Amino acid sequence: MKVFNTLTRQKEEFVPLEPGKVKMYVCGPTVYNFIHIGNARPMIVFDTVRRYFEYRGYDVNFVSNFTDIDDKIIKKAMEEGVDSAIISSRYIEECKKDMEAMNILPATKNPKATEEIDGMLHMISDLIANGHAYEAEDGTVYFKTKSFDGYGKLSHKNLDDLQSGFREIKVTGDDGKEDPSDFVLWKPKKEGEPYWESPWSEGRPGWHIECSVMSKKYLGDQIDIHAGGEDLIFPHHENEIAQSESANGKEFAKYWMHNAFLNIDNRKMSKSLGNFFTVREISEKYDLQVLRFFMLSAHYRSPLNFSEELMESSKNGLERILTAVDKLRDLEAGAAGDVFKADENKAAIDELIEKYEAAMDDDFNTADGISAIFEIVKLSNSTATADSSRAYVVYLKQTIEKLCDVLGIITEKKAEILDHEIEAMIEARQQARKDKDFALADEIRGKLLEQGIVLEDTREGVKWKRA
Repeated sequence: MKVFNTLTRQKEEFVPLEPGKVKMYVCGPTVYNFIHIGNARPMIVFDTVRRYFEYRGYDVNFVSNFTDIDDKIIKKAMEEGVDSAIISSRYIEECKKDMEAMNILPATKNPKATEEIDGMLHMISDLIANGHAYEAEDGTVYFKTKSFDGYGKLSHKNLDDLQSGFREIKVTGDDGKEDPSDFVLWKPKKEGEPYWESPWSEGRPGWHIECSVMSKKYLGDQIDIHAGGEDLIFPHHENEIAQSESANGKEFAKYWMHNAFLNIDNRKMSKSLGNFFTVREISEKYDLQVLRFFMLSAHYRSPLNFSEELMESSKNGLERILTAVDKLRDLEAGAAGDVFKADENKAAIDELIEKYEAAMDDDFNTADGISAIFEIVKLSNSTATADSSRAYVVYLKQTIEKLCDVLGIITEKKAEILDHEIEAMIEARQQARKDKDFALADEIRGKLLEQGIVLEDTREGVKWKRA
């Protein structure tokens, strides 16, 4: 397997720290509102990476955090006149609902920043003790970036050129910095804010320290993969490396993986531009399996443009796969024979499985993986018939199901509920057929078609789909 490592800017053979195991940390969302589709891309991408490692037989310890204390959370809580914990708890639950709807596997652990304060205090104390951090007069604690020789190695930035531009939220005490590039580990409280006791001040942690502490606690001093969106490369992940390697004296992560940005109609997503969408809003128009399929239609390191046209294309592509599997299920019910017939080409299926695996082995190329699945679907549609052996039909079906499962795509169509009027019309048509009133049955069928309901008479009964 080859993984593109942001640290070295090249594809490298994946060699785990411990044979057969993968320790993986993915930065999670700050929970002050519903997650947006930009949040969804890394969630879907790295869930798929995890699934493929498991498909290849690895035991994956997958940790992804929730940042549940932050200026945005505090602001939202003040606007509603509630405790910040109420805001974060609410949106953690809403986030989990959206993740489940996108078929994202539960993490091995979802740590929360507010539950890991003790670990942060210990790491900050260690960094002060070994000369990598210092306390300002007002109780702010800063990391001393020039004390860490490797600073800038992930983002490939020169520390001497870094005097500003950090994403760290400005706090009182900035004047206490020894160097403009130093960043906050602990900040003193402001009036009305939640706070914790510390040796330096009543306050709360900076943003970066939480991931270093959570990764160390749940995965160890060294991990195989650290991942997130490319916007986190600098300063967040750069700062994590500085903190973790200064505190632990070891290389933090062997491989750094980052997904590219998601744009909306070829523009950066922005509320001011009116092209900002939450996952929940998208779910009102599309099944979130369509969103997942769309996200995986491009390589994770390629910028991806979100548009209604592309979503419709993804919806149609996904429908092709689901329809093929549905057909195979119908054929399986009536097929016989546990041995492949002479004209059934199992080798062709195996070649396409190898093509799929080669794509995924090459830095998780889901776009080419999906192309291989479509080739299997095409093979299925052209060769699987009522005369096929059960062995062939089942092998085709299980192959598509297995490869789609790696992508988190559910191959069983969801049951839709028709309104009572349409249900009654279908029942009336069935009765007309029993009464041999075929003219009435055809008339009802036509009326249903006008309402976008297509009927298909099969050996197992009437099936329907929306046109």
